[in-house]
Amino acid sequence: MSRYKSFIIFILAFGVFGIINTEMGFIGILPQLANRFDVPLSQAGLLVSLFALAVAISGLFMPLLLSGINSKTSMLLVMGLFSIAGFVSVYAPTFEVLLVARIIPAFLHPVFFSVAFVAAANSVSKEYVTRANSRIFMGVTAGMVIGSPIATLLADVLTLQASLYFFAIINAITFIAILIFVPSMPVKEKLRYGSQLGVLRKPVVWISIITMIILNAGMYATFSFFAEFLDGITGMSGKQISLMLLVFGATGFIGNILSGVLLHKRAMLTALVYPIIFGILYLLIYVLGDYSIPMTLLIAVWGMLYTLGLNLCQNSITTAAYEAPTFANGLFIAFGNLGISFGTFVGAAFINDFGTRSIIWAGILFMVLSFVFIAVRAVRYSPKKAQA
Repeated sequence: MSRYKSFIIFILAFGVFGIINTEMGFIGILPQLANRFDVPLSQAGLLVSLFALAVAISGLFMPLLLSGINSKTSMLLVMGLFSIAGFVSVYAPTFEVLLVARIIPAFLHPVFFSVAFVAAANSVSKEYVTRANSRIFMGVTAGMVIGSPIATLLADVLTLQASLYFFAIINAITFIAILIFVPSMPVKEKLRYGSQLGVLRKPVVWISIITMIILNAGMYATFSFFAEFLDGITGMSGKQISLMLLVFGATGFIGNILSGVLLHKRAMLTALVYPIIFGILYLLIYVLGDYSIPMTLLIAVWGMLYTLGLNLCQNSITTAAYEAPTFANGLFIAFGNLGISFGTFVGAAFINDFGTRSIIWAGILFMVLSFVFIAVRAVRYSPKKAQA
């Protein structure tokens, strides 16, 4: 892989980082946003859940709808809108304005992801495709490692506006980098809806979709309220929470590396064991959540499992819908975010009815359900059948 192509892939990964940073960075500052606009934490959670819902809806049609547009143009459109919405968020006078500034760009979120994965794959030879995609996926992990902790730290040390500026500036830098360095990427052939949508006739695709929704819900019923849990249950300060987000993200890199090995060699076994291990982790968090040192260790494992789960979901849907890679990535973004939205909603409901600690039971419930569907896929659809 040439240095120039590596640089282009880095820019694409940086764009993914910017979008994930904008989406997930709000998780660490939800308590501050709730205080600023004088709304309940459950209402502030809409900034995460409705963003994810918009992505889920648009992911089903936006990548296909814009598949005939030059890929560079599509990416500039997405990053431009994210940049503008980011600067609007800084000066949002009301919670409703902030919510609108969050939701509008979310509808173009899946477009960038789908285009980035396909562009990365097309820019390298066949033997480097997996490596190129993994580098794009590193942008997701970087959003956790660098984005969320820095956003939380900026809000705690400086001001909430400084944190919101961070989101906007990152996306603006990406826009400029794409404009200057990324070459024109004209589309040779617009994707046909029939050939792409045809994969939805396969039962294994729907099993994978349902599993992905439940698994993401299980991760985000808890993680969406990460800062609230560490504040209210563990008793950590804002700076400590920022550090914990950094630990979470740093071990996420390990999870990303592990996923490349495990999913290549033992994909189905990894999928079956995953919700069991995550369920055990949740039980330990429930029991030891009051203690800072044990929680630090558990958060390290949590971050690793989080990233492994993202890769697991993508592998599940792309292997089931291998005939339509662009649409499969759209499904991954759409239904993954539907799971995020649903999980955040359920987590907020548990907090309102049973208190902050109860979100752990919501996560455990989803992990049990995800194991059932993963087991169904394992029993009924072998890898060869999935590609039949």
